[in-house]
Amino acid sequence: MSSSTVGVGVDDLVTGEAVALELPAAGIALRALSGFLDVLIAGMALTVGQMVAGLMIQNADDAIIGVTMTVLVALVLVVLPTTMETLTRGRTLGKLATGLRTVRDDAGPIGFRHALTRALVGVVEIWSMLGVPALVCALVSGKGKRLGDYAAGTYVVRERVHLTLPPPPMMPPHLAAWATGADIARLPDGLAMAVRQFLMRAPLLSPQSRATLGVQLHDEVVTHVAPAPPAGTHPELVLAAVIADRRRRDWIRLQRDAALRSRLIPADPIDSPHE
Repeated sequence: MSSSTVGVGVDDLVTGEAVALELPAAGIALRALSGFLDVLIAGMALTVGQMVAGLMIQNADDAIIGVTMTVLVALVLVVLPTTMETLTRGRTLGKLATGLRTVRDDAGPIGFRHALTRALVGVVEIWSMLGVPALVCALVSGKGKRLGDYAAGTYVVRERVHLTLPPPPMMPPHLAAWATGADIARLPDGLAMAVRQFLMRAPLLSPQSRATLGVQLHDEVVTHVAPAPPAGTHPELVLAAVIADRRRRDWIRLQRDAALRSRLIPADPIDSPHE
């Protein structure tokens, strides 16, 4: 097993195989502070945007003013947070300030779909209803989830926590070619987490329970995978191959996202090596 710091260094590459299933969920107080900072920043952006737009279209008719204001609200409340969370792997300015990050339910990094879903639901539960549904939902949720988290399949974690993480499942060599070419994108995050937990705990289970659970998970996984694995392959080997290749694909996506960020966001001169 290895010990590392979540959200720092190599742990940014903890991905869809759910190697970090025990990531601690963020507390309500930290989430509330993070949300307050995000709302405050968005409110300031809206105010400034309205002032600038008002100067630009002060002589326009009501229809143009209405469209402009609608576009401005969509940009600030949906487009900007979606872009921010997508490019920063689940962080907003409020989360950066409080050391939080949004992850998938299987502890992997979120993507555009997750960020967009959270932002769209947030317009209703945070902005339209003053955050009351989000607060109530977080209080009754075991992981402090708001409605947007349930819709997107995500939750918020504290980043800088030292954890001992189990090693991820290894790819069975004879299944590598099949797993690499298979379509596993439809595999639900919750099912991936269940498979990962089973593979971690399999040695501790009785032989009968292990065999039964392995077959059940195998049968459920193969309904989301195409083409089917080679006939006669042991169920646990199929599960390990799917989870290992999911990790590989997340690694590739994270490298692609990092390259995109490096083009869009200038490097911090403080982080540059000194001669």
